[in-house]
Amino acid sequence: MQQTIPPKCTVLIIGGGPAGSSAATHLAKKGVDVVLLERAEFPRNQVGESLIPHFWKFTDQLGVSEKIQQQGFISKAGGITVWNDKIHQILFSDYGYKRPGLHIERDIFDQLLLAYSEEQGAQVFNQVVVKKVDLSGPEPVVAYTDTRGTPNLEGSIQCQYVVDASGHSSLLAHQLETRQTISSAMNFLSLWGYFKNSRYVGVDRQSHSNAELKTVAPVTFVMSHDDGWLWHIILREKTSVGLIVHTDKLAGMNKVQREAYFKQSCARIPYLKDLLSDAGFIENSLQYRPDYSYYASQTCRENYYCIGDAAGFVDPIFSHGVQNAFYNAAVATLAIMEGLKNTKKRVRFAALCENRMQQFYSFSRALSLGDFGCNGVHRDLVKSLMKSMPTLELELMLVASEMTNRSENFKQLAREAGVWEQFSEQFEQQKRGVIEELHF
Repeated sequence: MQQTIPPKCTVLIIGGGPAGSSAATHLAKKGVDVVLLERAEFPRNQVGESLIPHFWKFTDQLGVSEKIQQQGFISKAGGITVWNDKIHQILFSDYGYKRPGLHIERDIFDQLLLAYSEEQGAQVFNQVVVKKVDLSGPEPVVAYTDTRGTPNLEGSIQCQYVVDASGHSSLLAHQLETRQTISSAMNFLSLWGYFKNSRYVGVDRQSHSNAELKTVAPVTFVMSHDDGWLWHIILREKTSVGLIVHTDKLAGMNKVQREAYFKQSCARIPYLKDLLSDAGFIENSLQYRPDYSYYASQTCRENYYCIGDAAGFVDPIFSHGVQNAFYNAAVATLAIMEGLKNTKKRVRFAALCENRMQQFYSFSRALSLGDFGCNGVHRDLVKSLMKSMPTLELELMLVASEMTNRSENFKQLAREAGVWEQFSEQFEQQKRGVIEELHF
């Protein structure tokens, strides 16, 4: 890691998660003077361990796919959902994917991406907390606190562009008061923690011990329950279990009470309790996130870009988070590169980038939030994207929405876009993967 933070750079990136590190890599590969400030010391824990196969095209662009393959993350074949007592299975191979989805340890995955960005020439500084971005002058000035030593040091860095990839803290959106919570018929929060020695759901619809991972591929297991829905994601040394619950269910609970609720739910919910019957909860692993779905009403302007979770976050049910981060980084850095070459058109490039990012986020919101509400969804942008998507990729998303009974808004948008008709009822039923039971 670099030792001295320079007083100036061309692009300053806030945050070292997948969005920030990917943006740094894209820019550094083009010879841009890029500095990345990350508040935590990497590697650090993070949720979001399920990746669908779409992500490979972005890591191919970055040139980091081989490093990811060498890391030996668990390959997953698809997903199984139990939703309102209906069981569905999706296999990625049915939709033309040659490479698998992955179950990843985010501390390792994110560290790999961040180290790679530094290898490409980005200047990376961990344990540096950005406090404020001054956008009043001709160039942004970013104030920070460097916590690497004692005492902490206050400083600032001037740049032509700021890229906010600060994650859920949404630094710029909060500062500019553009962060909007997605209101819907029901509001949710998330609880998640980790277990040792959990069984997992295999592609053969049976439960297996961890020792069988090399012979039976796992799937991501998602299930509805009385208070919301849950995920179960097997990793190499532990298993991630998350509960997405109605906000009012945990109203007034303190940390101890939330943990008691989490453990009691894991021991009570069908299928999940069987998978965890011989598992042990890893103490102090429970985490909580109250600010669930949100978006920034402004993400791209002449001299700043908000990407990844700093720009918006939707229900993680379809594993779009890291994919959104990769996509945002790609389009934002493209706009920045064009703006550096033609400064008079910076506003135009920012507007084009915002349009693309809003289109992608709107698609994710329409898919994920389904019948819970469509505020923050730009309908025309979603329909335009549907028309341009590869058929099998769109079909996978349509089938996924049907698996969780969140499909009505999404299907309506597909009808309005004129793409729904190509999926005949017979073909749709065949691909939905309805199954009668799981063999636990």
